Amino acid sequence: MTTDIVTVRGSTTVAEAVQLMKDKKTRALIVERRESDDAYGIVTETDVTYKVVAFGLDPKAMRVYEIMSKPCIVVNPDLCVEYIARLFANTGIHFAPVIKDTLLGTVSVSDILTKGDFVERPRSLLLEDKIQEAIEEARATCAEKGPRSPECASAWDVVEELQAEAAHQKAERLHQTAFEEYCQDNPDAPEARVYDT
Repeated sequence: MTTDIVTVRGSTTVAEAVQLMKDKKTRALIVERRESDDAYGIVTETDVTYKVVAFGLDPKAMRVYEIMSKPCIVVNPDLCVEYIARLFANTGIHFAPVIKDTLLGTVSVSDILTKGDFVERPRSLLLEDKIQEAIEEARATCAEKGPRSPECASAWDVVEELQAEAAHQKAERLHQTAFEEYCQDNPDAPEARVYDT
């Protein structure tokens, strides 16, 4: 994320906001909250282009609050880059404030491309490595404790959670889990996963 946050008040004219964007070399401004329980807003270059320029309106006569998005979509600083990229893709946004109790910074599509490590460390490959390690651990646990043991069932739960995350990351449906494959050789194993409710 970028920690150099550029904010603007909702009452600022669009012309002043555009000048601030130019001066600070940013494509979006965070609209300040009026009170502590108020939501943050955002005004972007797209808002200006689509809502002011496209209609030939006077930016000196319009205020930021007339074209901003509020409340705006915000990002938790603990999210991984892939989830932020997916959020941006699903919502069509390019820029979001990073908030955890307070405004910490902003993240943009440009930040993802220039600061992310997705080229060196693609998440899908990291997940596949974790899945293989978890499968080996589950098989070892089941060999030691037995295929009907609670420890065996718990180990396969971990594998399935990782596989579900990988399938979600790829936006694919999982056809068969590693546990289902394991059950072909160990038909009694599913009984260990029948939990009391």
